[in-house]
Amino acid sequence: MKKVFKMIGLSVGALLLVLLIGGFMFTKLSPEFGGKPTSKQQESFTQLDHYKDGTFVNLIPTSMDMSFGNILSVIRDYIQGIPNGVPDFLPPVESVDSLSLVDPADAPTQITWFGHSAVLVEIDGLRVFLDPMLGNVPAPHPWLGGSRFNEQLPISIEQLPPIDAVLISHDHYDHLDYGSVKMLKEKVKDFYVPLGVGAHLRRWGVAEDAIHELNWWDEIQHENLKIVFTPSRHFSGRGITDRNTTLWGSWIIQGKNDNLYFSGDGGYGPHFREVGERYGPFDLAMMECGQYDERWAQIHMMPEESAQAAVDVQAKRLMPIHWGAFRLALHAWTDPVERITVKAQQLQIPVTTPQIGETFIVNSPDLPSTSWWNRN
Repeated sequence: MKKVFKMIGLSVGALLLVLLIGGFMFTKLSPEFGGKPTSKQQESFTQLDHYKDGTFVNLIPTSMDMSFGNILSVIRDYIQGIPNGVPDFLPPVESVDSLSLVDPADAPTQITWFGHSAVLVEIDGLRVFLDPMLGNVPAPHPWLGGSRFNEQLPISIEQLPPIDAVLISHDHYDHLDYGSVKMLKEKVKDFYVPLGVGAHLRRWGVAEDAIHELNWWDEIQHENLKIVFTPSRHFSGRGITDRNTTLWGSWIIQGKNDNLYFSGDGGYGPHFREVGERYGPFDLAMMECGQYDERWAQIHMMPEESAQAAVDVQAKRLMPIHWGAFRLALHAWTDPVERITVKAQQLQIPVTTPQIGETFIVNSPDLPSTSWWNRN
C-alpha cells in the first residue's frame, strides 16, 4: 500500500511538473503574449513621472490587491454564477455592407459599434477603428475565456475596406487581439498605441513605420485629424510577469467639425475633468460601462460613475461601451446599460444605445435608443 501511495504521489508530481513546464513554454513561445519593450525604451520611460521602479503607475493611488476574503468570494461567485450573466438568446447584430463604409470627405461623422469596446469611426472621409478586438475569445487561448455572445460580426475582417488608423487603449486581451491584428494589419495605414504596446505589434509583423507610440497628453496629426492620447486609471499586461510594463489610456479624435472621446478602461478619477477642461466639450463620449465589481472598483467604473465621467469631460452625448459582447465580470449582462441609462437621465445627458452593427450619425437628433437587449 505504501508503494501504491508513493507511485500516486510521483505520478501527480510528474503531471504538475509537466503542466508547469507546458505553461511556462506557452507563455514564452506563444505569439499571443506579444513582445517586450526594448531596454532602450525602458530607459526612456524612467524619465516619466508616471513610471516608477520599472512599471507605469496611475495619476492617483490605485490598488488592485484584494484581501484573501475577497479573492475567496470572487472564486465562490464565479463557481455559483449569477442570474442573467449571459444572454439566453442571440443578441441582434445588424449587418454592415462594405460599400456603406466608403463615404465622401464631406459626409457627417458616423459611428458603428462592433460590441464591447470595438468602435469604427468614420470622420472627415477617414476610417478610424478603436480597440478592434474582433476575435471570439478575449484570452490567449480559447480554453482560457468565454466566447462572444453573438455568433457573427457585423462585417468580417476580410470584407472591411482599408482602415486609415487603429487606436489601441491598452494591451489587455479584450482590447488588443493577436488574431485581429494579424488579419487587419495589411488594411491599416497607421497604428496609434500607448508607450510600450508597439512591442506587441512588432512581434506580430506590423511594419515599423506604421507604429506610433504615445505618452499621456501627446498630440499627433493624422492627415486632417488631431489625435490625442490622454490618461485613464487602469493597468496593463498580457502575461504573468509583465504587469504595467506598457502604458494605458484614453483617446480624443478631433475632426473638422466633431470632437470625440473614447475612455478606454479605468476607474473613476479627476483625469476626466482635466480632459474636459483641456479638450472639451465633446460631441460624443464613448464611455466604459461594464465588467465592474465593487471589489475592483478602482480600475473599472460603476455605471453611475461612467455617466458622471461623461459629464466631467463635457460630453453632449454618451454611448456606453465595454459591455454587450463578453462576460468578464459578475453582473447581469444587461445591468451596465440599464444602470448607466438611469443615471444619465438624472444627469440630463442624452444616451445612445445602438445595437451591434448599427451605424448612426453623431450629431443626429434621432440617436439609437431602443432596448434591443430585452428579448421580448
